[in-house]
Parts: sequence; C-alpha cells; structure tokens
Amino acid sequence: MGKKPPAAPDPYKTAAAQGGMNMDTAITQQFLNSGTQVNPWGTVNTEVTGNNTFVDSQGKTITVPKFTQTTTLSPEQQAIFNQSQAAEGNLAGIANDQSAFLKDYLNKPFEFNNSDAEKWAFDLASPRIRQNQMQAEDTLRSTLANKGIREGSAAWNAEMSRMTNANTDQMNQLALTGRGQAFAEAMATRNQPINEITALLAGSQVSNPATMSGAMPQTGVAGVDYTGLVNQKYQADMANYQAKMGGMGGLFGSVLGAAGQAGGFGALLLPSDRRLKTDIRRVGQTDEGTPIYTYRYVWGGPVQMGVMAQDVPDAAVMTPSGYLAVDYGGVR
Repeated sequence: MGKKPPAAPDPYKTAAAQGGMNMDTAITQQFLNSGTQVNPWGTVNTEVTGNNTFVDSQGKTITVPKFTQTTTLSPEQQAIFNQSQAAEGNLAGIANDQSAFLKDYLNKPFEFNNSDAEKWAFDLASPRIRQNQMQAEDTLRSTLANKGIREGSAAWNAEMSRMTNANTDQMNQLALTGRGQAFAEAMATRNQPINEITALLAGSQVSNPATMSGAMPQTGVAGVDYTGLVNQKYQADMANYQAKMGGMGGLFGSVLGAAGQAGGFGALLLPSDRRLKTDIRRVGQTDEGTPIYTYRYVWGGPVQMGVMAQDVPDAAVMTPSGYLAVDYGGVR
C-alpha cells in the first residue's frame, strides 16, 4: 500500500499526446476520403506525393503527408478538349485583330440626329397617313352638309378644328415612334462589333469529370478524447487511493483494539507513523522535550495534534500493517 496519492497528469504531456492523436485522426480521415472517382468523362485520383513539415508550438518538427489530386480526361473528352483549345486559340486571334478596330471604333462618339430620324420616318409613312386623313376630311364634310351644318358656321369650324388637331397628333406620334425606332437601330449597329467579339471570346467548354459525378462519399472519424481519458483515470486512481487510506484507518482501529486487549493500553494506542501524516508542523513540546505537531492523516480528516512515532521509540508499537502506532500512556 503506497503512502503517497497518485500524481496529477502532466498538462503539457497530455496536450502533446492529444495533439498527436488529433493529427492521426485527421490524416486517417483524409486517407479514407481520398478515393478515386471514375465516370464516362474521366477519372479524379488523390494520392500522396510527398511530405510537408512544420514546427509545432512546442518547437517539435512535425511531418505530415502531402496529397495531390489529378484529373485525367477520357480519350474522347481529351480530344474535345484539344480541339476546343485550338478553336479558342483561333477565335482569340480573330478577336485580337478585331479589338484593334474596336479601339478606334469606340473612340468615336455616338452620333444621332433627331431631325434626320423624324424626316426618315415622315418620308416613309406620311404619304399613306396623309391620304387617309384627306379621305377622312372629305367624309366629315359630307356628313356635316347632310346634317344641314353650313361651312363657316361655328359647328362646322369646331368639327374641322377637332379633325385638324387629331391629324396633327397623329403626325407627331409618327415622328416620335420613328425617332425611337431609328435610335434603336443606330444603337444595334454600333453594338454589333462588340457583340461579335464577345461571342468570339466565349468559346466552348469541356466537361470536368469532378463536376459531372456526384459528390464523393465522405467518412467521418471520431477523435479520441485522450485528455478526458487521462483525467478520468486520475480521478479513479485518487478515489481508489482515498478508499484504501480509509480502509487503513479501519485497520488501525481493529489493530489498536487487539493491542489493548493484549497489553491493556488500547484506548491510548493511536497511529502516529510519520509516513501516514501530511501538513506536519511543529507547534511545541512536552515537559520532557518530546516534539508536538499538528498534522492531517494522508487519507483525509480534520487537523490532529500529537507526536511522531519515530520520535518516541519507547512508546512506539509496530502494527501488522508495517506502520508504527504510539501508546500515549508511555509518552514523556
């Protein structure tokens, strides 16, 4: 039976061990999740291609594996890729040539003449519109005459004025609509070279095997709570130690009782071996000079006061447990 309680775990050693186990978990998880993807578009393979090193917080050099992911296209996809690259090179060359033209082209300000746009629209549509207006005016004149409304009267003038305003509004709308259409066509003409170069630069794309397959199944590896296990073991060892020390106190009680029956001094025989005590402080002495101490027993309990068995060999009794007790009736 040991006399000292179990030592507390070293936090630095525990943290270092926990860090190592965490790293082992991370590397294991990486290996488990580094499978090869194979599909009609090609393969994606992950493998170890070397090592990386770094210095941890304790100044220790750590070596970890370096993973490399390689994508290999199928022969068909590789052929498409090669052709696409060549085509994109040709298109890029054309776009480069066109960009020189575009630079000068865009340096010129965009010009749009409202008068020209209105004249274009008027020349295009006004003959037909004017013909319809004249026919409508003749019809109105006949209608008014048939109703007995004379030309030059107030009613006549009001109806003719209404028609004149309607005809004017129609021609104004023609001018506005024609201007909007002419402006849209002018902008389309100006933007056409830009759109052509943009289309040339777009090119075609090749399917990536990594994106054409579903997600690679991932495996999670639970880490080891080494720190928690160490602390649990320490708590268990401490509880076991305290239980043993409590049992020792009971053993001394039975031993002292037996000694009292044999020698007649059991009531005064107490465990006083220095090895069973802690927090020892000398506080005085007897009249004969024997040191007196305060202390606690290693298994716990309140502060006690008494002597050390090693200081009073004449009053000390060796018990079967191997520890000394003291017959206080013999202490001087």
